[in-house]
Amino acid sequence: MGKQSVLKCDFLQGAVNHRLRFGGGRGQHLPKAVGMKGGQSPTIIDATAGLGRDAFLLASLGSQVTLIERSDTIHELLAAGMESARQAGGQHKDIIDRMTLIHGDSIALLPHMKADVVLVDPMHPPRQKSALVKAEMRAIRDIVGVDQDQQLLIETALAMAAKRVVLKWPAKAAPLAGLRPASHQIIGKSIRYDVFMTG
Repeated sequence: MGKQSVLKCDFLQGAVNHRLRFGGGRGQHLPKAVGMKGGQSPTIIDATAGLGRDAFLLASLGSQVTLIERSDTIHELLAAGMESARQAGGQHKDIIDRMTLIHGDSIALLPHMKADVVLVDPMHPPRQKSALVKAEMRAIRDIVGVDQDQQLLIETALAMAAKRVVLKWPAKAAPLAGLRPASHQIIGKSIRYDVFMTG
């Protein structure tokens, strides 16, 4: 088990379910960043799906979301979590039915796909502060490593997204070197969304 033992993809309870019930709907930063306004529900590709929490939120608000995850271990956890939520029925099944999981590398897959929005949430740079990142995040980092190709991934997304690319990044971190400036930013306490309009 090891690192995987602290990781679980759970859409039925805990933080994910609390966010579903009390999170604030489309008024939250992420829905704003992907362009959920005026009743619009853009089609979205989550190019770095991880444990699927952002994708679940966006699907709960009406978007069709394709999740791409290249880590075998994380993909297995995510697939199991989605199946458990599907089996639970009701609202959770409805949300999962708007989510499609693909195992693969987004850089290779994106040029052959279509979507209004691509969300990119790469492994963030290690924090400068001495405070340890919470155990779950450390475990994910140990499994997937650092995304050395994150700039290429974003450039690939920019070339195919119909409307925008959204980069989820630490609020105080410097912009990724080599990228064009974001069209605008939505900044929270610890996370910011760099939004790159494409159409």
